[in-house]
Amino acid sequence: MGPTGRQSPSSLPVPAGGPCLLLLFCLRLGASCPQNCQCPDHAGAVAVHCSARGLQEVPKDIPADTVLLKLNANKIARIPNGAFQHLHQLRELDLSQNAIETIGPAAFSGLAGGLRLLDLSHNRLRRIPKDALGKLSAKIRLAHNPLHCECALQEALWELKLDPDSVDEIACHTSVQEEYVGKPLIQALDSGVSFCSIHHKTTDVAMLVTMFGWFAMVITYVVYYVRQNQEDARRHLEYLKSLPSTPVSKDPTSPAP
Repeated sequence: MGPTGRQSPSSLPVPAGGPCLLLLFCLRLGASCPQNCQCPDHAGAVAVHCSARGLQEVPKDIPADTVLLKLNANKIARIPNGAFQHLHQLRELDLSQNAIETIGPAAFSGLAGGLRLLDLSHNRLRRIPKDALGKLSAKIRLAHNPLHCECALQEALWELKLDPDSVDEIACHTSVQEEYVGKPLIQALDSGVSFCSIHHKTTDVAMLVTMFGWFAMVITYVVYYVRQNQEDARRHLEYLKSLPSTPVSKDPTSPAP
């Protein structure tokens, strides 16, 4: 009788169904986490950590039951439509410290009801994709993006639920009003500044210029029409004056005076 101890792999019991079933089971477990990522237990839920992996796009093999997804500190430049549409249980999504410039209008489709936190800080967003973010109920972090402060940005922020812990770090990288470049956007808006007023003033001026142009055209036409009629009347009068005058003959039947 041999010495007691840990059984060798060859002596382990094989599950019912034979080696094929065991192989399929192992393959399924191996495919549950994207390559080069880690999937630690997160309070009994599925967490996927793909931080600082040099990724240039969102992995397509993220488990459907993922609750926490960290894609921060990568090289992702764009978020295409439907990038997370199968992650219906996702609660936190970290996309910070990437190179994101564009976000598709349906990039976060399927996450509207469950997502609680979306981190887009430290990226390259110049404008807020209102179509993509407006339907989310999650707290959104937008700090440290090169945002262009204009009316469209102000209107987009009205529809978003910004994270209160980082909202003061949202600043104007460029602006339609130069005096607010480099200053916190929320402080400017709280002070009563409206980037949309400039837009409305520009629209009013353009409308005024257009109306003035039409008015000038009408006046020009009326003046031309009057002068043309005057010229025609003068010519007609000269024509009548040029006609030979005919003496009036007396009627022989009329009584003598």
